[in-house]
Amino acid sequence: MDVRTPKVGYVTISGRIYVYNEDYQRLVYLAYRFRKAVVKATRMLTKGLSKDYVEKVITEDLNQGYAKSVVDTAKLMVKGAEYHGSNPLKIKVKKLFIASKGNSIYKGNRNIRLLSSNKLLVSYNFSKKPGLHNNWIECEARFGEEYIPLVNEVIGKAMNNELSYNARIVFRNGEIYLHLSIPVELYIKHFRKVDKEPSGDRIAAFDLNSDRINMVIIDRQGIIRETRTERFGEVNSPNYPGNKAWTLRLQALGRLLNYAYHHLVDTVVYEDLFKIKRRRIKKTRNRNGNRKANNFPKRMLLQHAITMALKYNFKVYLVNPSYTSRLAEKIKDRFGLDKHTVSAYLLGLRYLNPETYKRLLD
Repeated sequence: MDVRTPKVGYVTISGRIYVYNEDYQRLVYLAYRFRKAVVKATRMLTKGLSKDYVEKVITEDLNQGYAKSVVDTAKLMVKGAEYHGSNPLKIKVKKLFIASKGNSIYKGNRNIRLLSSNKLLVSYNFSKKPGLHNNWIECEARFGEEYIPLVNEVIGKAMNNELSYNARIVFRNGEIYLHLSIPVELYIKHFRKVDKEPSGDRIAAFDLNSDRINMVIIDRQGIIRETRTERFGEVNSPNYPGNKAWTLRLQALGRLLNYAYHHLVDTVVYEDLFKIKRRRIKKTRNRNGNRKANNFPKRMLLQHAITMALKYNFKVYLVNPSYTSRLAEKIKDRFGLDKHTVSAYLLGLRYLNPETYKRLLD
């Protein structure tokens, strides 16, 4: 299937965690045990052991709720290693973290539970048996002011067992962060960019890259109406901060989506990166830039791009990108455009008229 609608169930928002004295020591110890269990699970899964068996083994060290999250995290890491052509048996986890899958039966989450927008409980129960317990680590949580109404609604529904949320605690650069995955419908409700539906019927197709984003707007006949490119080549420079690079990419994408909304676009098309089983390695003259480009989390940017498009009430589709880069390189001179812009155009054309696209391949 060349064209599909993306499945977006959850969106992740972030806050900060503050914990002190003995509770801090207990949280760090729990994170060490969780990380060790994840590495152990990656080895077992890579060797072909079943998910159920691995989960049973992990419950010797952590409770069942944590064990399920350990195995799910390990599976993702193994798939990620295979995608990048690495050996899953050599996976190393540097950062300390704790994860817990959502469960509406346990007021949203069994092990990492928000009581309010500023109070968080983290389970310190290592027992294999599920159920209620009183061994909690009490933490202070802080979210940006713009997230407070959303977080409060999530907590209210969770306390009534109406929804669940996944939670992850990450230790990074001396700080502790809380990442919450909440239902996308609630997120869009609070952060929608526009009130009206798009007024036109044109298609905006995107080509996402580490140092640029290309957009092509076409009409329903496949005619190119506009092209726009946002460039930020400095992000691949040595010592350029990763968080600043990420902000630049999202801001650039936001400007392009806003432009598309005000220029008769109602449909957005991205390349379906989940169709690619193994990542292609690109080489450049700059070794540091080459490393940054190849480590660029393109799938993560795609997830953000989908959510950002939904905030503009766009219809969003993912298109199989197979052969688009090679074909773009071949026919770019015919259009007088660079290969990235032509790649975006080919995605739009493949969505709009697969038969015309196939004729270009011949």
